[in-house]
Amino acid sequence: MSTLIKPHSVILFQGDSITDAGRSRQAIGPNNPDGLGNGYPQLISEHLWEGYPDHHLQIYNRGVSGDRIRDLAQRWQNDSLRLIPDIISLLIGVNDTWNYLYLGMGSDPQDYQKVYRKLLQDTRQWLPDTQFILCEPFVLITGEVTGKWMSDINERQEITRVLAREFSGVVVPFQSALDKAAEDIHPHKLLEDGVHPTELGHRILADCWVEAVLG
Repeated sequence: MSTLIKPHSVILFQGDSITDAGRSRQAIGPNNPDGLGNGYPQLISEHLWEGYPDHHLQIYNRGVSGDRIRDLAQRWQNDSLRLIPDIISLLIGVNDTWNYLYLGMGSDPQDYQKVYRKLLQDTRQWLPDTQFILCEPFVLITGEVTGKWMSDINERQEITRVLAREFSGVVVPFQSALDKAAEDIHPHKLLEDGVHPTELGHRILADCWVEAVLG
């Protein structure tokens, strides 16, 4: 059993469309199936409720489709700190890569690191005991994604690992889990456009998270 998951823990999944996964904006309370969406947060929640039935966990999803790191920063107070989470699982970065490479509207990796670090610093200041689970942003070369994405996304993955060490967080190696799966399964069947997971892709993310966090 993981020492990270304590009785009555408030667990928050935060990020972009991959985390959002079609969640209902009306279902704002914890543990609401509609509010958790149809992706990896919902699969992980089911695993946690089953594994910790007496812990009375409160689980939220506040992922927002299309978010870049700066969008996340603008809603951090309202959508993260206000919930007083004990654990924040955060996946952010692919929209920064996408927008940066094609539209000039994302953050470059240095700006991404600066804003990301400030989010974690602000959280530490307000909620000193909150634990961070930082998930690597990821892509596979299929659909929208070409080889030119790789060096940028790799840089953001390394930033995520650096910040996890800096803030004593857990890193979730999503990219390597997907790369391993893609040795036997066509990437399109894991990430339909190279970015957004299929049902199978979400299951691989959930399994990777559970292994990294719960051991």
